[in-house]
Amino acid sequence: MSNLLIKTENMGIQFGGLKAVQNVNMYLNKGELIGLIGPNGAGKTTTFNMLTGVYQPTEGAITFDGKKLNGLKPYQVSKLGISRTFQNIRLFKDLSVLDNVKVANHNLAKHSLLSSILRLPSHFSGEAKMEKESIDFLKIFGLDVYKDELAKNLPYGMQRRLEIARALAANPQLLLLDEPAAGMNPQETRDLMELIAFIRKEFNLTILLIEHDMHLVMGICERIYVLDHGQLIADGTPEEIRNNPKVIEAYLGEEVID
Repeated sequence: MSNLLIKTENMGIQFGGLKAVQNVNMYLNKGELIGLIGPNGAGKTTTFNMLTGVYQPTEGAITFDGKKLNGLKPYQVSKLGISRTFQNIRLFKDLSVLDNVKVANHNLAKHSLLSSILRLPSHFSGEAKMEKESIDFLKIFGLDVYKDELAKNLPYGMQRRLEIARALAANPQLLLLDEPAAGMNPQETRDLMELIAFIRKEFNLTILLIEHDMHLVMGICERIYVLDHGQLIADGTPEEIRNNPKVIEAYLGEEVID
């Protein structure tokens, strides 16, 4: 059985005359934690958008667990087992913390729409199961005590955690994290590193991470891809990326990452 989970072959997208991303060849094996880095505007979030069906590649192919993703809509990609967070937090801010997670859990609901309309026993048992599972996710992130709070009232760092909890509630095989440490202080970032390592092991996840905090990336990622002007310029271990002349020139500068 192949250990390969997702692969892109010459993936790219063009907006009018602008080639935003081109000829991207990446792969992630099951269980890996991989980084995707590069300057602002390099095409990192655009790459995430293609992997999740938000954008359709205009060239190349994406294969996930043996299935072609080209042409699929975001909800179809989610059902196959890919979840994501966003660079700018996208919670349902006027819903409770608990309801934000339950929204994702409904993607896996076993009871039918008809049973909900008729208020059949399967509806109530299904709703109770989803509520328990959602609270269990909140406990992992230390958010269960805030379950009845509106999401918009949480501090920024907790909103980030809630977004990850919601992504996990969809039961993904692959989790895409788009700048999860953005706006966090150093202690919050250290806590986040421990949390990512924990959920990877606890949920047997494969994780692809976009991040500008190089201490986080170098500290937890096994391999790293580097994008610049929409093209991959390097890939390798943290040590190889740290010492790659192309990466230093395009992104890292003279900074030394311990």
